[in-house]
Amino acid sequence: MSQVKTQLGNSFGSLSQLKIGNRTYEIFRLDGLEKKGIALSRLPFSLRILLENLLRQEDGKSVTAEDIEFLAKWDPKAEPSREIAYMPARVLMQDFTGVPAIVDLAAMRDAMKQLGGNPEKINPLQPAELVIDHSVQVDEYGTTNSYSLNAMLEFQRNRERYAFLKWGQSAFRNFSAVPPGMGICHQVNLEYLARVVFTTDGENPRAYPDTLVGTDSHTTMINGLGVLGWGVGGIEAEAAMLGQPVSMLVPQVVGFKLTGKLREGATATDLVLTVTEMLRKLGVVGKFVEFYGSGIAELPLADRATIGNMAPEYGATCGIFPVDAETLRYLRLTGRSEEQIKLVETYYKEQGLFHIVDSPEAEYTQTISLDLATVEPSVAGPKRPQDRVLLKEAGASFKKQLPNLLGPNADKNGVRQVVRWEGEGGHFADTPESAHGVHESGPISTVKERFGVEVDQYLDHGSVVIAAITSCTNTSNPSVMVAAGILAKKAVEKGLTVPPWVKTSLAPGSRVVTDYYEKSGLQPYLDKLRFNVVGYGCTTCIGNSGPLPTDVSKSIEDHGLVAVSVLSGNRNFEGRINSDVRANYLMSPPLVVAYALAGRIDHDLESDPIGKGKDGKPVYLKDIWPTQKEVSDVIASSINSEIFRKEYATVADGDSNWQGLKFPTGDVYQWEADSTYIRKAPYFDGMPSKPTPVEEIQNARVLAVLGDSVTTDHISPAGSIKLNGPAGKYLTEHGVKPADFNSYGSRRGNHEVMVRGTFANVRLRNKLAPGTEGGVTRLLPESEQMSIFDASVKYAERKTPLIILAGKEYGSGSSRDWAAKGPRLLGVRAVIAESYERIHRSNLVGMGILPLQFEAGKNVESLGLTGEETYTILGLKERLDSKFAIGRTVAVEATAPDGKRKVFEARVRIDTPQEILYYENGGILQYVLRQLAAK
Repeated sequence: MSQVKTQLGNSFGSLSQLKIGNRTYEIFRLDGLEKKGIALSRLPFSLRILLENLLRQEDGKSVTAEDIEFLAKWDPKAEPSREIAYMPARVLMQDFTGVPAIVDLAAMRDAMKQLGGNPEKINPLQPAELVIDHSVQVDEYGTTNSYSLNAMLEFQRNRERYAFLKWGQSAFRNFSAVPPGMGICHQVNLEYLARVVFTTDGENPRAYPDTLVGTDSHTTMINGLGVLGWGVGGIEAEAAMLGQPVSMLVPQVVGFKLTGKLREGATATDLVLTVTEMLRKLGVVGKFVEFYGSGIAELPLADRATIGNMAPEYGATCGIFPVDAETLRYLRLTGRSEEQIKLVETYYKEQGLFHIVDSPEAEYTQTISLDLATVEPSVAGPKRPQDRVLLKEAGASFKKQLPNLLGPNADKNGVRQVVRWEGEGGHFADTPESAHGVHESGPISTVKERFGVEVDQYLDHGSVVIAAITSCTNTSNPSVMVAAGILAKKAVEKGLTVPPWVKTSLAPGSRVVTDYYEKSGLQPYLDKLRFNVVGYGCTTCIGNSGPLPTDVSKSIEDHGLVAVSVLSGNRNFEGRINSDVRANYLMSPPLVVAYALAGRIDHDLESDPIGKGKDGKPVYLKDIWPTQKEVSDVIASSINSEIFRKEYATVADGDSNWQGLKFPTGDVYQWEADSTYIRKAPYFDGMPSKPTPVEEIQNARVLAVLGDSVTTDHISPAGSIKLNGPAGKYLTEHGVKPADFNSYGSRRGNHEVMVRGTFANVRLRNKLAPGTEGGVTRLLPESEQMSIFDASVKYAERKTPLIILAGKEYGSGSSRDWAAKGPRLLGVRAVIAESYERIHRSNLVGMGILPLQFEAGKNVESLGLTGEETYTILGLKERLDSKFAIGRTVAVEATAPDGKRKVFEARVRIDTPQEILYYENGGILQYVLRQLAAK
């Protein structure tokens, strides 16, 4: 090992060389700090990766020697206070968040041209990889042609979006897109895109840890592979693509000690629901979570990835496992080259980052522990992923929750008597293929058309109407996917069937899943229970469940039923899965199949039979539940590196639809004037070359008064577009038929649609419009009730700034940039909340919206606020000008209709000096554009 010459930005003499085979790489050695007397073995694994990042990025400006030394001497008990500049190696996107990001970059090229600069300066400087996985919808299901029909409809609906992305691939350097139908971005990342060790090209190639930020909360799935990464808003990701560091406070790190081994009957999903519940109770928002202990050696990498995936659900920035022998085994299994595997092993061992069983334990801010042997079968619901319920208590829990789930038109007499679909009369014959498929208007629309029975005979509160094996969380995990296949096989062999009112679907996270299902012979049994493959994408977990059969939907609506979805996903927030479904439960894939068979959520799977077998005898869950040995035997015989190599060899090619898709060319995009999918982002319209002084917020009106746990699903447009809502009216006025509305997610490249859907979630409750659900408010001072969008238009005409009042955990959930973009376009200038989710707070700043936080113990109710007041924020400009040297709180003056005034203090949640610059520029993209234009 020979030291290379010390250079600028190498204060600790860390720049060195590492020879692997016949290649030599420059690396920044962590033990350079050890030679300066700084002990690093006490640092958590995740912080050592951050430390290498700072060593490599040291320039005396963005990263200083003092920053490096501060992190190296990290105090685990100190409150986060020091900002560091983190530069990820790459950016990962999915198409819902990726399309608006590329729209913004395209609009920046136009703006750069208008400012007299070179539009080609607007390019990703880091590799930006986008996987199209969010646009497939479950229209057709339960038939052999489900996949082909859904894929056809996907291309019909998204031609403009996909052509735009193909333009992006040709116009931007460092940008690539994985076509639709290949898999979910996090599974494709885990199985293919992740390098674990990144290398550069050129005469002096460098090797360094693979790190990333992603435009999806569940980017943390890659933490299971030892890769540090987390979700950020689309606007932050765009800035990272353009070479801006991610400004962050040095985090606290929670150590999660795992011991023991999962017992028979418990799955990785049960484990992650347990972990989620524990960490939510502990409180880890804004913190790193790092797993350690003897128990991690008992977890296959896919189980680790499942736990890492759910970091947003337990509130952490990331949930990381160290690189170890299991990491290398997984890289080999998934078809990575031996050269890459050797690079990973050598680099991590050389840097002291490779975990072995007797590795010394790091110091943590706090620790928590779990014996894996204590994990029990569980589900989570009906509204939040952290609301874990033991499987044996699920039915009783639902009945207890039922009064709080009833809709406004629920049957007054409570639960109705119904005819159960069971026994011999409930067994329907295979429907001829001619009865399936497509009508002129699309997929068959009713259960009666499919099965010849009237749906209203058997629906009731608690009926399962959606059963979906979906989501990145579990579809990447062979153990739970194989378990679902084995359970289906045993159920079919016993003669069990799925009731016809249950909309079933299987959406694998990659084509590899289909390969091992077919190789193991399990797919036919899933097909027999109507769990046919519907697509390779996120589907139900993100609200792309598609419409329920019209007779099912009508029955739910007519009787105000609390229908249920069961899914192997990570999100079950109100209104997310399907607008007809009020209760949603997360669970493992085999439990999804089990509940589909039972047809009800209040069925006691542990003590009651699921149904009667073909021999007339009752069949219990224990009779069809797979053993760990059965699962491991199938995995051993059906999964090998060849299937990964085969599928990923053609991952960039796409199908004939993608290959034949025509797209425009040129360095700036040729916007289609009549497009309802892709429109030029308005954020740079009329933007001066230098920012104008910060304007004080005076005499603002309240657009909405919201409670606790308002998620980005409540704020950001998602799911289906209602015909009679502002967005539906806009599309109708532009000649779009309701059948072609598509979803909000697919139209995220059109700000006109998205702003009309902001705060329009069917389950949103605005206290300013009591007794309503959905995007409703009152226009003040008239007190006229109308849609939030229509009110915003009237306020804009009056030049009245707007604010939002909210409770705890405002903006939790997915990292949706439109949860900040939408409010900004509505005219929202500030939010005052009790607390914020990490990503959403930064997104608000990134869009030029001021996040304020009530002082501890204070909230809307305790201050006697109604939302009918006008609000003025005092002293903001002085605090920004002083970089908060004169304090971080501002006075908020609320004037009631009768003229009485209340003044209270609120904390400014602009958390870093860099964020001050973003806010002063009107947003992060405006800041970056001005910086690039000035060069």
